[in-house]
Amino acid sequence: MVTGPIQQPSTVAATARPSVAGQHRPNLLADVHALLRALMAPAGEPHWRERLVLHLDPVRQGFAEHVQLTEGPTGLYAELLHQAPRLHRRVGLLTREHGAIAAAIAALQHAAELPGVPAEELCGRAGHLLRALSRHRQRGADLLWEAYQADLGGET
Repeated sequence: MVTGPIQQPSTVAATARPSVAGQHRPNLLADVHALLRALMAPAGEPHWRERLVLHLDPVRQGFAEHVQLTEGPTGLYAELLHQAPRLHRRVGLLTREHGAIAAAIAALQHAAELPGVPAEELCGRAGHLLRALSRHRQRGADLLWEAYQADLGGET
């Protein structure tokens, strides 16, 4: 009986997926950690707001890449649904979260670029965004685990 994850080959041609490997930029998780470090600096520091905007842009770009790699007919979610159609509802949830997270990133960026928005509000918006990204990352990891782990059963 198999009790661990089964490695299954991709059914989506590698050339059909967008390539981001050659761009030499950190992954989304590293970008999120850099944003968190920027937020942890005292809000009264000179250029705090500018650093927030500076570290938010790679998160926006990385998340856009994540959406591009997961959605669409050649994306990871299409492959998962081919392997495990039972996960359709959970894939739909993750896809809907993409829109909400992208909107939260845009709203935070817009607010951070307005000088009258208090730092406390920016921190609150950023906290909401970071929690949403964390939940999304965990749900995605859980989805992958469920899609590719299998108990084949059988007699011993």
